[in-house]
Amino acid sequence: MRSLARRLRADMTDAERALWRDLRQSQLGRRFRRQFPIPPFVVDFACLEERLIVEADGGQHAASRYDKWPDARLAAQGWRILRFWNNDILSNRAGVLRIIAEALGTYPHPNPPPLAGEGVFSPHNRPDTAGCAMPLATCSDAPPPPLAGEGWGGGS
Repeated sequence: MRSLARRLRADMTDAERALWRDLRQSQLGRRFRRQFPIPPFVVDFACLEERLIVEADGGQHAASRYDKWPDARLAAQGWRILRFWNNDILSNRAGVLRIIAEALGTYPHPNPPPLAGEGVFSPHNRPDTAGCAMPLATCSDAPPPPLAGEGWGGGS
């Protein structure tokens, strides 16, 4: 099983690669494993913590009755299975990720990162000040200005 899983990891489809980029490194708040053996099967992606399997299916699965048997066996072991067509993964990855996140119970993400190129650095989007409730104009890293009659000289 392990050698088959290793070979499948090396020969991932374009859709599997695209989906893996978004599932890896706990980007949805849960850890996924790719080409994970659950004997006697090797599933495309598995979140062990949530017992969720994500399968990327190509055209060979369109008329296949074979998928029903593994799904039933895995479901009997407590696994939930989400299946997506490869073309849906490639053309609507945001929708696919939303469905996966909903199945994980992590949608919407509590602290979504700004989209590439958006946002201005402020303490509001720093990890150590997440949820800062102060208005943007008053929340800054700069020290406060001295009060009247304090500091910097020039007073009368």
